[in-house]
Amino acid sequence: MNPPVPAVEAPADNDPLRDPSLYFNRELSQLDFNFRVLAQAQDESVPLLERLRFLCISCTNLDEFFEIRAATVRHAQDFAVPVAADGMSPATLLRRIHDRAAELVEAQYRCWSEELRPALSASGVRVLGRETWNARQRRWLRAYFREEIMPVLSPLGLDPAHPFPKILNKSLNIVVVLKGKDAFGRTGHLAIVRAPRSLPRIIQMPHKVSGGEYDFVFLSSVLSEFVAEMFPGMEVKGAYQFRVTRNSELIVDEDEVENLALALRDELVGRGYLRAMRLEIAANCPKPIVQTLLENFELPANAVYRIHGAVNLNRIIQIYDQVDRPDLKYPVFVPRQLAESDAMFERVAAGDVLLHHPFDAFTPVLELIRQAADDPNVLAIKQTLYRTAKDSAIIEHLVQAARNGKDVTAVVELRARFDEEANLAFADRLQEAGVQVVYGVVGYKTHAKMLLVVRREGRKLRRYVHLGTGNYHAGTARAYTDLGLITADPAIGNDVHLIFQQLSGLAPAIRLERLLQSPFTLHAGVLARIEREAMHARAGRAGRIVAKMNALNEPQVMRALYAASRDGVQIDLVVRGACTLRPGVPGVSDNIRVRSIVGRFLEHSRVYWFGNDGDPDLFCTSADWLERNLLRRVETGFPILDPAIAARIQDEVLDNYLADNLNAWELQADGSYRKVEPREGDMPHSAQAALLAKICA
Repeated sequence: MNPPVPAVEAPADNDPLRDPSLYFNRELSQLDFNFRVLAQAQDESVPLLERLRFLCISCTNLDEFFEIRAATVRHAQDFAVPVAADGMSPATLLRRIHDRAAELVEAQYRCWSEELRPALSASGVRVLGRETWNARQRRWLRAYFREEIMPVLSPLGLDPAHPFPKILNKSLNIVVVLKGKDAFGRTGHLAIVRAPRSLPRIIQMPHKVSGGEYDFVFLSSVLSEFVAEMFPGMEVKGAYQFRVTRNSELIVDEDEVENLALALRDELVGRGYLRAMRLEIAANCPKPIVQTLLENFELPANAVYRIHGAVNLNRIIQIYDQVDRPDLKYPVFVPRQLAESDAMFERVAAGDVLLHHPFDAFTPVLELIRQAADDPNVLAIKQTLYRTAKDSAIIEHLVQAARNGKDVTAVVELRARFDEEANLAFADRLQEAGVQVVYGVVGYKTHAKMLLVVRREGRKLRRYVHLGTGNYHAGTARAYTDLGLITADPAIGNDVHLIFQQLSGLAPAIRLERLLQSPFTLHAGVLARIEREAMHARAGRAGRIVAKMNALNEPQVMRALYAASRDGVQIDLVVRGACTLRPGVPGVSDNIRVRSIVGRFLEHSRVYWFGNDGDPDLFCTSADWLERNLLRRVETGFPILDPAIAARIQDEVLDNYLADNLNAWELQADGSYRKVEPREGDMPHSAQAALLAKICA
């Protein structure tokens, strides 16, 4: 039994631990994460097509950064939002964002043009530029343009009757400079050609035409080469591709709407045309045209990125799926299957089950829901759904359960960013089948991952629970590292039951026996446990904290960690992405070490471990140590009660990742990251590779 958790007093306003110099900026830290992703694309030990995939991930991450994070900073500037713990003003931050992003873009295109494109070509996967097309290839591409592309294009000349059109977020466009007069005698100047999203951005040429099995061209290259065919009788003086990235954060005032689903549907209609944040344009585009575009999009001069190549570089990810070359990809692995998964209730009744994805298969979670849907002894199923696959088997199982007469409740988070439309669609499908759909709590995203099955066993009801650090998405369960616990522990089952009551009704504040819950007890519970480690250290006992998460920026948690470090607590943090805590500051954080792991799988599991003088607390959770997760979302932190499972998590997730010297980066006191290398005499160790070898067939 753990000792009582001490209370934590609020720090004074003059607390030196509030010094802005002790904190990094979250947005800049998030940008730096993409340099670590890009480093995977530059690593020659990584299979070539996987390097291409990492390049594309860094590009799509940058898109999302501008759509969400940079847009949030612009909003803070417009509405004088208080600055974060680092004290940086929004205006200064926006300038630094654009400077750092420009460095990232330059590195991405250099990686593509100088490393990956030549290496792919040498391996028989060619992306052919316009300057390399031979006569036969050009004839085929011209015919393809006329037959497949031009019929769906609608070029628009700019004149008083045709003002600048709305440009969809992240769409491919060509601005064309024209000379001469059209059929109506109008003098040509500028025209815009928009590429519909129905057109493939990467075109594969037939072997008989190109001479190679895997030869591709960018749609943007084809458009630029043959754009003159859309303007007969006029001279094309120049054609320049461009792309605008817009704010994509949907804002719905939930207190002012009667129906959140309808309000979100209305917002989604206009999402692609919100405020512009970034302009990418061909490097050779004349300054007057660039200035015209900047004025139209109401962007400052430093928001333009001149591109030496295709502006939609992330679209080359299509090549990864089209090229059947196992020798250029990671070896296929087979996740471990749970024994006796054909009888999940009997298996879980015998003891808790830990699933460590992707090394353990996601199948047991699907089986638990499927078997619950068909089992006549199951009375009710309740589940939170934040993100799930488009053709999710989970939705079908819940539908079948409702048809079989079970009481089924789904808490669907409509505001899951970029999944709003998909979530609205499957919420409609569930409701049509008779599932009770709840949209969570006003003002708080429901980010907790919970599944509850109520089953009659003899004269009693028994609760079976799945709690996870990741989403109910079979696809990401093969690409993300996550942890899931399936248990029949009565106290945990009752806690989950109370949380579902709270989410689906207007239940008062509840007291949970085992779980920590945001926005009520998780934040305070973390602070109290940090302070408990500090108390042990002040008393001369060992103080130790190890935590793994995706991001860290919550000021109170960071101040508590600094204070614990000053007291002698040894703290190791594995933070994949943004970390605003500054390690290694003498007298403040010299006992704190921060590392980031970037490898084959996206690190997504969250684990908190507090040493507690030999009687440790270990929690898995859906929450990062971010303000939003700890204070403005519904999250759960669930304890690992089985000693064998706790030992397994400590071995596989904590010790294993702290020993990684191949895919780890250490955060330095100046904010830079240093790649960890094996020291002399040390064996190379990759945490993810070790788990593949240990767990997977």
